[in-house]
Amino acid sequence: MDRRTFLATGLAFAITPAGFAQADGGAAIRQLLTTATEAATTRLGRRDGFFGDPVVRIPLPGTMRSAQQRLQPLGLAGPLDDVEMRMNRAAEQAMPPARRLVVDAIRSLTIQDAASILRGPDTAATQYLRGRTETPLTRLLRPPMEETLTASGAYSALDGASNLVTQRSGLGGLFGRGGGNSPAASLRGQLTDFAVERALGGIFHYVGEEERSIRRDPVRRASGLLRGLIGG
Repeated sequence: MDRRTFLATGLAFAITPAGFAQADGGAAIRQLLTTATEAATTRLGRRDGFFGDPVVRIPLPGTMRSAQQRLQPLGLAGPLDDVEMRMNRAAEQAMPPARRLVVDAIRSLTIQDAASILRGPDTAATQYLRGRTETPLTRLLRPPMEETLTASGAYSALDGASNLVTQRSGLGGLFGRGGGNSPAASLRGQLTDFAVERALGGIFHYVGEEERSIRRDPVRRASGLLRGLIGG
């Protein structure tokens, strides 16, 4: 019997009614996700956690990215390159509040199908977390992301670069329509929404990587209830 089959068999027993006296599958999943989230957000919260990582680095969104690509061959994209860098710095600075939000969401999870999650693919718990929390987390992360975008200078840099987007890229007519929003305000909204979306995507990516590592080496990477349940 290979290790995966052995673990699956052990987990199936552990989370039957008789096994709950020894190990709570739902608690083990929450512990796994909390451990993975803390590791992922610590990694991403370092300097260059986003900006220096090609896997999760956040590019400029939509029209800003188009303008940046058009202007780079002309040597005129410097202001937009600066916005991109500052947006990634903001995402790095947002990791402490993001960690708290994700961990709070994990604690509130009611996990009915613990057996299938624990016996599922290497990132089954992460997929479960993302499916049930991404929408509310997107809403909750927006205020702290706005704070870090302000602190990083991303908004100020974007205001200064807005003419590059609206004039040199020929996209000026796309902004300021409906509700009387200025081009700068419209661009700020795009930047904020995109930064939140991609920051969460980076978190879930590395939570999944951490989950995979924990499952492959539970004795070294896990502790307590989690080690007892998935460590064989």
